[in-house]
Amino acid sequence: MHAALRPLLAAVLCCAAGWAGAAIPLQRWTQPDGAEVYLVESPAIPMVDVQIDFDAGSRRDPAAQAGLAAVTAGQAGKGIAVSGAEPGLDENALGEAWADLGASFGASAGRDRMSFSLRSLTYPDLLPRAVALAARQLAAPAFDAAVWQRDRERMGAALRESYTRPGPVAGRAFAALVYGGHPYGFEPTEQTLAAISVADMRRLYAQAVLPCRAKVSVVGAVTRGEADALVRQLLARLPQARCAPLPPVGEVPPLAKAEERRIPFAAAQAQVLIGQPGIRRDDPDFFAMLVGNHILGAGGFVSRLTHEVREARGLSYGVSSDFAPGRHAGAFTIGLSTRANQADQAIAVARETLARFVADGPTEAELQAAKDNLVGGFALRLDSNRKLLANVSNIAWNDLPLDYLDTWTQRVQAVTAAQIRQTFARVLQPDRMVTVVVGGS
Repeated sequence: MHAALRPLLAAVLCCAAGWAGAAIPLQRWTQPDGAEVYLVESPAIPMVDVQIDFDAGSRRDPAAQAGLAAVTAGQAGKGIAVSGAEPGLDENALGEAWADLGASFGASAGRDRMSFSLRSLTYPDLLPRAVALAARQLAAPAFDAAVWQRDRERMGAALRESYTRPGPVAGRAFAALVYGGHPYGFEPTEQTLAAISVADMRRLYAQAVLPCRAKVSVVGAVTRGEADALVRQLLARLPQARCAPLPPVGEVPPLAKAEERRIPFAAAQAQVLIGQPGIRRDDPDFFAMLVGNHILGAGGFVSRLTHEVREARGLSYGVSSDFAPGRHAGAFTIGLSTRANQADQAIAVARETLARFVADGPTEAELQAAKDNLVGGFALRLDSNRKLLANVSNIAWNDLPLDYLDTWTQRVQAVTAAQIRQTFARVLQPDRMVTVVVGGS
């Protein structure tokens, strides 16, 4: 960490937390090249965080090259290619350059998007240099074949190790059953990684990483004019091409029937996953699902599943439920671990609890407790610049209203028990879910 950063860390937390109690002035505009910019000015500390998102997540991976988006993002940080009179930088030199600046720039890929994140102090002797280096890295990643060969071997070893643990084994089997061939269910294997070349990475990168496809979120001590100039510089080296529409990605198919898969595994604990395709992020009943799921299984020790499975019967140390909405219907998942000889009983109780909740919905007491907990914890969603940036990029990526954070607590408070019951009955089909059990056979 750059020495100048250390005394600022406490200030970052204190100042960012202040957003929870006040309106967040989110600005939005579109640059001439098509890049959409979202900005929250936070002048209290001399720091800026930037996230650039592109429609290049794993949902666009070919089945035979599962993992392409993730490895492309990873390899984008392993060096900069020679560009004109500018020398290239290998991964060690690039790492040292960022360390010298006390700044960071990295990439990652999820299901829907490939993201690049910059963090820097805004001091005039640091920020321009950090932006210039990030612009070089964004525009000309080296994609070195020797580095990819080395990293592919490391990833293969990590995959082989993961096959020795019940959690990853259950997760892969569950994804394959829930998503039914949709790219959301693709998981990289040694075979799919072997099918990926640096030429494939360059092809994906050239198609996706363009200014006209960028959604850029900025939080920090910059004005609108400064943020606009910063984003222009970050994207200036990319091809200024017009963006043709990307090919559509099909929707996740609904499950036709219940299916159970039991995988023998030498473990004292059985890992259990139960679920189905859930909702898209743009579902109009998102808040009803958020509040309802807090009551069902996301609320920790006050959730229904915890009470029924753990507290009342002692069948599991931990049980929870989760929705993972995205551009497509992400999985609804109930997850638990239990002693192998109790797996069947734990599954039966979890299924019964879910079916009863879908049929009857929550009580008014449960609903009020969930609202109090969610609203009371809202400040924790904004208690650092990184969390605020994550919320801004969520608004940008999902085309949410600019006042989304200002109205979040009101939207939670407006949810009714009837809305939760209707939404869960519409979305979930307890009699058609998949169940994966690893161990316990």
